[in-house]
Amino acid sequence: MDREQIMAALKASRADYTEIRLETRRSTKVIFHGRHLETADVTLDQGGIVRSLVRNGGWGIATFNDLGNLAHRVDQAYQSARVVQGEPVKLAETQPVQDEVRVALATDFRQIPLEQKKEIAERYNDILLSGDRIIDTQAIYSDTFSTVIYANSEGAYIVEERPMAGVHLLATARDGNNVQRAADGLSLPTGYEEIQDLDALAREVAQRATDLLSAETVVGGVYPVICNPKLAGVFVHEAFGHLSEADFVYSNPQAQEMMVLGRRFGRDILTIVDDGTLPGLRGTHPYDDEGTPTQRTELVREGVLVGRLHSRETAGKMGEQVTGNARATGYRYPPIVRMTNTFIEPRDASFDEMIRDIKLGVYACDAIGGQTMLENFSFSAAYAYMIRDGQIAEMVKDVILGGNLFTTLQNIDAIGSDLTFSKLGTCGKGQGGLPVSTGSPHIRIQNVAMGGR
Repeated sequence: MDREQIMAALKASRADYTEIRLETRRSTKVIFHGRHLETADVTLDQGGIVRSLVRNGGWGIATFNDLGNLAHRVDQAYQSARVVQGEPVKLAETQPVQDEVRVALATDFRQIPLEQKKEIAERYNDILLSGDRIIDTQAIYSDTFSTVIYANSEGAYIVEERPMAGVHLLATARDGNNVQRAADGLSLPTGYEEIQDLDALAREVAQRATDLLSAETVVGGVYPVICNPKLAGVFVHEAFGHLSEADFVYSNPQAQEMMVLGRRFGRDILTIVDDGTLPGLRGTHPYDDEGTPTQRTELVREGVLVGRLHSRETAGKMGEQVTGNARATGYRYPPIVRMTNTFIEPRDASFDEMIRDIKLGVYACDAIGGQTMLENFSFSAAYAYMIRDGQIAEMVKDVILGGNLFTTLQNIDAIGSDLTFSKLGTCGKGQGGLPVSTGSPHIRIQNVAMGGR
């Protein structure tokens, strides 16, 4: 659909504010499960969403796959908005942007034959299967290339290309009734070149699943814990990042009491940031799905809460500045407040310094799941090692870290210099998996309660 048709449909809208987002998405997926090829397909999906806002009313929404009668979809959204009763919506002001964002991939995965993509997934799967005591595997190749057009009645018009290519690897090992799993992979907004040389990663996944068979369950207790960057990044996203999303704060009186700007959450060494502008990460885009430029937003600076994440609507409600964090999983959904790339800023501690004076502790690595309930959290590490007399010791499993978020943040007493961002990551808030990145250096937390035997 050309620009003139889109702008004409917007001009004809009877709403006070209207926006249109159209998306065309071409995706490939190849899945090996065990020794069998489970899926090898290419799909094309296209559609759009119109959101309209009327004075003293609310949002009206129309979603569709047929792009042929856009003016009718705009009118459907307007008619829906007219019947909404509720609190009037005020949008924070932004400057309308007109831009075209194209990408140049070093090796364009759209030009790679499906047979070649099948072969690379099969190669990784064969490596997984060759591991000792491996009884089941899953090797997934995926790529997506989306073109998103955004326009609104204030004059914004943005065309953005969004690529993503990835490999996900899972190995299951068994020894009698003892069954253990390990997983890893990457998915990045780059070309085919990034996923061509992951043999070593596949071997590592298979070996870790096997190693976990002989690992003992950790003894429950209270320990000093060093978290590796993957686990620390997931922790800051799940336990703190969601509390910083303004739609949650605005609608939750208890969250409003907790998340008061100026409140001290940690020591001076702790700074937490969300930044949608960092190159090459899963959560990076020049604009959010309301056409607002993304930016670096400090949430905690030197231990003190200084910011939160906003859409235009939440910024208008709370009288704060927009941050470019209105994101949607796809054209079937309206944008809501979502993180982009959320991370703990590095400091200057080395890993050796963190571990040196720990008599008995735990080095917890990666994350396989967790739960949060306001300020309380519980996370499962994918694997871990005991720390004994300042040295990494035996591998342990079933490591579950839990506690109060604010106490835990205060107990972070060392932050490393080795900031690392995840190459996998989705956020499931409200609409299913949205690409995000989490990041952190190694961090040390004192007095962590841990479940176990």
